Amino acid sequence: MGLLVFAFFANAVSAAPYAAMVIDARTGEVLHARNADTRLHPASLTKMMTLYVAFEAIRRGEISLDSKITISRKAAAEQPSKLGLKPGQRIELRYLIRASAVKSANDAATAIGEAISGSEAAFARRMTQTAKALGMTRTTFKNAHGLTESGHMSTARDMTILGRHMIYDYPQYYNLFSRRSTDAGVRQVANTNRRLLANYRGADGIKTGYTNAAGFNLVASAERGNQRVIATVFGGRSSASRNARVAELLDMGFQRSKGGAIAISKPARPNYQAIETPTPKTIKVAKTITAVRKSLRPLPRPNSAEPPSEDMLLALVQDVGKSVSETRQSATPENPVVEAPATEAPPVQEPVEVAKAAAPAPTVTPLERPKNLVPASLAPVQEQPEPETETASNSRVITRASTSGGRQWGISLGKHTTRDRAERHLLKIALQEIDTLDEGLRKVVRRPQGWEANFVGLTRDRAQQACQRLSARGVNCETHGPG
Repeated sequence: MGLLVFAFFANAVSAAPYAAMVIDARTGEVLHARNADTRLHPASLTKMMTLYVAFEAIRRGEISLDSKITISRKAAAEQPSKLGLKPGQRIELRYLIRASAVKSANDAATAIGEAISGSEAAFARRMTQTAKALGMTRTTFKNAHGLTESGHMSTARDMTILGRHMIYDYPQYYNLFSRRSTDAGVRQVANTNRRLLANYRGADGIKTGYTNAAGFNLVASAERGNQRVIATVFGGRSSASRNARVAELLDMGFQRSKGGAIAISKPARPNYQAIETPTPKTIKVAKTITAVRKSLRPLPRPNSAEPPSEDMLLALVQDVGKSVSETRQSATPENPVVEAPATEAPPVQEPVEVAKAAAPAPTVTPLERPKNLVPASLAPVQEQPEPETETASNSRVITRASTSGGRQWGISLGKHTTRDRAERHLLKIALQEIDTLDEGLRKVVRRPQGWEANFVGLTRDRAQQACQRLSARGVNCETHGPG
């Protein structure tokens, strides 16, 4: 039975198509190619792109090596090879990078993708977009680790291109791939490529890969004197035969590449403007909350009644004068008449012209205007503050008004020395996390220790998701619920 299983396994591996490519890393010149553009399963060569995107995210300030990453159930459940991370465990990004580069840990690779893009699917889309920006025209990524998945394909040429970019775009991290072992935070791990590193002179990386569908893959680089060669193999039958074939290809590369000192033509960095990213929504920031000072009166209702006559207007004025007079006469020391303070009212339109009657109307002498009446158009309006949970002097909502819709959760992003700094911090975070915070209201609250920056009006799940993603980027964040 064991022999049958072994024979089946060997046949499955040998069925994987073979492809290879060798280039002069200094110039990008192709020295050998075989089936280099055939789309095949890359296996864990995928992690080169996972790490490339991670290095780019660090360079752009999206995340840092010291960021604490919370391991999800999905990441912890990935198949071996793995580091053995547990759901809810927190670990620094630097250890996840080491585990992915050296141990080829699938759980670490998934955790990196989720920390940077919020989900592995979103991270895989970013990987594919980055590949296109690098000139990897026949590569599509579906996950961050390289386990076999429909549509997850690449070529020997594309992976060779990626290996060259890894060397020249991020030389400060390239030494990771030559470590025989490393500290991955929870334990020491050995390099999956340690045999080639130990047995081939000048070898210093880069990445191995294996699945049943892919066979034994390897992108290797070696440097001797002024020469550097990159060799890629897809579809090896075993790790030993693959390493032997890679050694032959590297020897061929050193023989065919130009010796001596030549000018290094580094590959151009990817054009990230070409990478599709969500278009940020325009967010208007109001410095102060103001009440409406002028409101246009509605037009008359169609077929409305005739405008009041002069007699009706006169009677109205007489009634007002009589009421004021009676009020003054009934005033007593115990119950004095208190004059209301003058308040501003919205400006009114000019008086409507009274329609003239068809027949001449008798002349009416109008009564004298009561002295205590103040024309409405001259009185100032008393501003009515909008209701807030905090007093207007201590907090400010700096985004559009919105109904809560049952969203009574929020997140706090810490305190700042000035209101302006708190508001700018909120705006920056809103643009970075537009996917999770688009429905939230940005609010600054004055506390004894400073100005606290908050997002409010979120659901519990959305608040926790946003806070988790921000924490992964090194942003201080706490959730708070109703009450």
